[in-house]
Amino acid sequence: MFRRINRRRFLQTSLAATAGLGVSAIRASASNSENNVEAIVIGSGFGGAVASLRLAQAGIETIVLERGRRWVISDAGDTFCTYEKPDGRSTWLSPTTVVFNQVPIDVYTGLLDIKIGNGVNVYRGAGVGGGSLVYNGVTYQPTRENFYKAFPRSIDYDELDRIYYPRVRSILKPSPIPDDILQTKYYLAARTFLEQAAKANLKVSKLDINIDWDIVRQEITGQKVPSAIIGQVYYGMNSGAKNSLDRNYLSMAEATGKAKILPLHVVTEIEELNPRRFQIVCNQINEQGTVVAQKTFTCRYLFLAAGSIGTTELLLRAKYNGKLRRLNDNVGMFWGTNGDAVGAVITAGQTNPTQGGPAVGVIEDFDNPIAPLVIEQLPFPIVPEGIYAALSQGITLPEGKLTYNTSTQSADLFWPKDSENNQKIAQAYLSTYQRLNQANNTTLAQALDFSSTAHPLGGAVVGSVCNSYMRARGYPNLFIVDGAFIPGSTACTNPSFTIAALAERCMDNFLNKGRNMKDEDMEL
Repeated sequence: MFRRINRRRFLQTSLAATAGLGVSAIRASASNSENNVEAIVIGSGFGGAVASLRLAQAGIETIVLERGRRWVISDAGDTFCTYEKPDGRSTWLSPTTVVFNQVPIDVYTGLLDIKIGNGVNVYRGAGVGGGSLVYNGVTYQPTRENFYKAFPRSIDYDELDRIYYPRVRSILKPSPIPDDILQTKYYLAARTFLEQAAKANLKVSKLDINIDWDIVRQEITGQKVPSAIIGQVYYGMNSGAKNSLDRNYLSMAEATGKAKILPLHVVTEIEELNPRRFQIVCNQINEQGTVVAQKTFTCRYLFLAAGSIGTTELLLRAKYNGKLRRLNDNVGMFWGTNGDAVGAVITAGQTNPTQGGPAVGVIEDFDNPIAPLVIEQLPFPIVPEGIYAALSQGITLPEGKLTYNTSTQSADLFWPKDSENNQKIAQAYLSTYQRLNQANNTTLAQALDFSSTAHPLGGAVVGSVCNSYMRARGYPNLFIVDGAFIPGSTACTNPSFTIAALAERCMDNFLNKGRNMKDEDMEL
């Protein structure tokens, strides 16, 4: 509905051409002593941002390797492109955009990347701040009951609730949309969604959003370029209203003087040199994706935070090439989509096509007799007047997998979209929409779209590849601190908040107990 799935994919980087190079071929670049540090974090999304801050605060010299570029909000309000005039800033090294209608663009290290899979396609952020640059800012905690439908009991929900969710909240400072903003013309679609859900006797509430609402007010009064109020979410917000991680966790880490972020560094290989040292090989690229240097780094502690797809691919490559020999055969398994499905509701009234955002409200239908679920109204720039878009999320089983493809030297993604559990989730979603439609004389514009997800989860999950503190089994100094750790679902919520809370828990355990833990002492 919102994009064309079949598209010609541009060769993203020279990764496939260089990933197979032996370490010895580029070992000379490792001689620079500044490339030898105590800790390296690969990726700067929610898990990587948490890890980098806590490492730096503990006085540990840390390098953060991020494949994307750094995006600084300009006073002119032109840091990012817009939906109306997309250019290379929108998309990661592709000759066309990858959301909505495909538009030819210049090849550039833009914000949004896509992984084409068998059964589903995955959207990913690229840049300093990772997915926080392109997400809706939803900061959403699962209930205890739902949490244990997705996670093992070895993770203490009460501890997360008492310590780690509040810790993340104290940094991000999310809050629901204020009523004065909600009542403006820009948020007509959001008000319609909230009112219609209430009329259908569905439990509906405002979401906590990682947005600076004072800046949104400045957008409304003309002091800032319109961004949030016209739904400019997925290519970044030029007003600076989005509190992405580069403006909190990552900036705090850099301020310590102990963390150094290296943008445009694409990691191609990780290897255990000895039980106390890892080696990381990467390509430094320019903003057109051309490799300008090949580098190696070494570290004692390695934290993988390249996202479910990126982290799993690095692990699969290392396992296949014998660089991490003790990884078990579960790498790549237990992957899921968080139950993502997009729908569009046709309503009799107006909705204002330039719908304000990000996501504002949520329906919680946890008592749905088929399966628990949520529905969130989202701003989309391509829906006409009288329609609003919504995202459903449930508790999908981790039935997908990634496998290593030797010919492309990358991971192939497989998702059984028509599995019994996925059909069950689809029926649950439709039943809730039916309640909404019957009460309001609305209809779904077309069938729910399960063809893509922005919430990939799994590939190096708890209980198989990792212990409950995100430590990789067999490698006491290797940690998986991103969505790869999570078995397919964050229990009817957007994943970012839970990923960050689990990473905070991991770092607490590592810094207080685990820095010198031997493999035989690891939790089994």
